[in-house]
Amino acid sequence: MRLRAKINLIVGALTLLFVAALLALQIQNMRDSVHEEVVAANRVAAQLLNRTVRGYASRGTAAVQDFLQGLGRVRSNEISLFNDRGDELYRSPPSAYKLGRDAPEWFSRLLAPGPSVQAITFPDGRLEVRANASRAVLDAWEDFSHIALASGALLVAVNLMVLWLVGRAVRPFDQIVAALNQLEAGRFDVALPRLASSEAAAIGSAFNRMVARLQHHLETEGRALRAERELSASRELARWVDHHIEQERRAIARELHDELGQSVTAIRSMALSIAQRMGPLDAQAEQAARLIAEESSRLYAAMHGLIPRLAPMVLDTLGLAAALKDLVALTQRSHPGVQIDLQLDLADAVLPADAALALYRAAQEGITNALRHGHASRLRLRLQAGTDPVTLDLTDDGIGLPAAAAPGAVAAGPGGAHYGLRWLAERAEGLGGKLSVHNAHPHGVQLRMSLPAQPAAPVAPGGKT
Repeated sequence: MRLRAKINLIVGALTLLFVAALLALQIQNMRDSVHEEVVAANRVAAQLLNRTVRGYASRGTAAVQDFLQGLGRVRSNEISLFNDRGDELYRSPPSAYKLGRDAPEWFSRLLAPGPSVQAITFPDGRLEVRANASRAVLDAWEDFSHIALASGALLVAVNLMVLWLVGRAVRPFDQIVAALNQLEAGRFDVALPRLASSEAAAIGSAFNRMVARLQHHLETEGRALRAERELSASRELARWVDHHIEQERRAIARELHDELGQSVTAIRSMALSIAQRMGPLDAQAEQAARLIAEESSRLYAAMHGLIPRLAPMVLDTLGLAAALKDLVALTQRSHPGVQIDLQLDLADAVLPADAALALYRAAQEGITNALRHGHASRLRLRLQAGTDPVTLDLTDDGIGLPAAAAPGAVAAGPGGAHYGLRWLAERAEGLGGKLSVHNAHPHGVQLRMSLPAQPAAPVAPGGKT
C-alpha cells in the first residue's frame, strides 16, 4: 500500500472514530432527554388525573368515561379505563403528531425508556396511564439523521481534503523513488533537484551525498582492481622468471656436476699419474704435477660447495626435510664453531615443489646472512608444515639488524640493500605468502617465511601454467 493511501486511511479511520464518538454522545443525550420527558410527563399526567377522576368516580365509571372522551389524548401518554371485571372501556386515541411515521425499531429500542405505568383505582374500576415515547423517539431520530448526514458529509470532505493535501506533501517522494530505481538500474550519476518540503529536501540532500560517496567508492574500487590486476600480473611475471631462473640453475648445477666435475677429476687423476711417473726422473716436474692435483682437489671441493647453492639436488630427490638436514650438516662442516638447532614438524604434509624450494632458499639465505653479517654462533631453525600456513622460522644470536631498519621490513645489511632477502620476499608474495625479518629478543634476528599449504602453480606470462 502506498504512503498516500496509508495516511488517508489513518486520517479517515480517526475521523470516523471521532464522528462515531460524537454520534454516540448525541444518542446518549437524546436517550436521557427522552427518558426525562416521557417519564416526567407520565407522572404529571397521572397526578392530575388522580385528582380530577376522583370526583367523577363517585358517579360511576360512565362519568369517568365521559370525562376521558372529552379530555382526549394527554401528550405522550396512553390512558385506558377498565371496569371492576377488567374489561377495557376506553383507550385514548392515537397521537396526530407526525401520524404514520415512526423511528426504526433498533433506534426505538435504543432510546425508549422502560415501561412506565401509573394506575388509579376507584370502587368500580381502574384507570391506567401508560407512557408512550414513540413521538419523542421519532423527533430524536430526525435530529439524529440530520446530525449523521452532516457528519458523513464532513467525513467525506475531510478525507478529500486530506487526500489532496497528502498528495501534495508526498509528491516529492515519487521523485525520490524514481531516483532510487535509476540507481538500482546502474545509473550512478543520478541526482535529485531541490525538493519542496524540508523533510523531502533533507532526504534529497542525503541521497545526493550518498550517490557522490558511492561514485567515489566505485572510482576507488576501480583503481584498486586495476592495481590488483597489475600486481597480479607482476607476481605472475616474477614467478615465471623465478621458475626459469631455477631451471637455469639446475642446468648449470648439472653441468658442473656431470661435465666440469668429471673433467676436474680427470685432471687430478692425470696430475697424480704424472707425479708418480716423473718422481724418479724430474723432481720439479713431480712437484708441479702434485700442485696441479691439489688445485684440482680444491676446485672440485669449491664446485661441490657451489652446486647446493645453485640447485639443491637432494631437495628434488629426498624432499625438504632431507635438504634442510643436508644444509645444516654442510654449514656445520664449514663453520665448526656454529651450533644449529633443527626442528622439523612436517606431519603428513606434501609441499609443492615451488613452496619447498622457496622455504629451502629462505633457510639458506637466512643462515648465510646470520653467519656473514650477524656473526652468529647459535641458530635455531624450525619448520612447521602440518598447519596452514606453512611456516619456517630462523632465529640467531647475532648482532641484529641495523637501528635504521624498520620492524618487519626486509632489512639492509651493512653493505647496503639485501637483494637476496628482497628476492625471497618477492618469491613469497608470488606464492601468496609473506617474508618478514625482525630483531629477536634479547639480540639477534628472526626470519620468518609463511606460505599457504597449497600455493598456486607458476603461471607463464602468456597465461599457460
